[in-house]
Amino acid sequence: HPAYGSAAVGCRARVGNVEDCGVTEMAQPFSAQSLFPHGIAGIIFDCDGVMIDSRAANNIFYNRVLAYFGLPPMTQEQEDYSFMATSRQALLHIVPPHLHHEIDYVTRNEVVYQRDIVPMLRLQPGFMNFIDNLRSRGVRMAVHTNRKLDGIQTVLDIFSLPSYFNPVVAADTAAPKPSAEGTRHICAVWQCPPQHVLFVGDSEHDKEAARGAGVIFAAFNGGPLRGEITAADYTALHTALDAVLPPVSGL
Repeated sequence: HPAYGSAAVGCRARVGNVEDCGVTEMAQPFSAQSLFPHGIAGIIFDCDGVMIDSRAANNIFYNRVLAYFGLPPMTQEQEDYSFMATSRQALLHIVPPHLHHEIDYVTRNEVVYQRDIVPMLRLQPGFMNFIDNLRSRGVRMAVHTNRKLDGIQTVLDIFSLPSYFNPVVAADTAAPKPSAEGTRHICAVWQCPPQHVLFVGDSEHDKEAARGAGVIFAAFNGGPLRGEITAADYTALHTALDAVLPPVSGL
């Protein structure tokens, strides 16, 4: 895929604690080869912020719910919490307790996520190229999200993605992240040792869900979050992983 260069641009990719821009921090570096001496067998993806660019759309949803109740928009703290949490957890967090009994009515009839928000969702740039490349190499892929199962299935269907991912773990099929239950389940379905698996996420909940299962974590999409691998975008992530991915089938 021409979208993948031979090196990351600027300081977008970091493996271990060494940045890919010629500046080495005073810390022990980790290469992808040292993290995956036997290669990568499977990659687990978070959904929001990793597969899809949804933060702005999700904020619109929660702020419309608040506006229905005559409340001000979310604070930065509420935005950050809501992006990691399940939708139910987020709504209970941002809506005052005396209004909790009205949440179901509002989200069923007044501010309807599938009708009003789903059309705003977009895939992250480079995501399709990345997963097409992984599939050509025989790398297994799964989704571990704090969306409900019907919500993540809607997202997968919209972008014609169901055939890429098995299993799909949601907040109502396993304990929500930061629990590692879903990550362990994916490794068990794949019959794959966790040290051969990478979890790509963009939140502390993702990081805990990976670490708790013994899976290597890649922090994605910029920001202060760090993992054993840190990449700002899919070009940088592919560059960081290229040496440990299997060859393309048939070549």
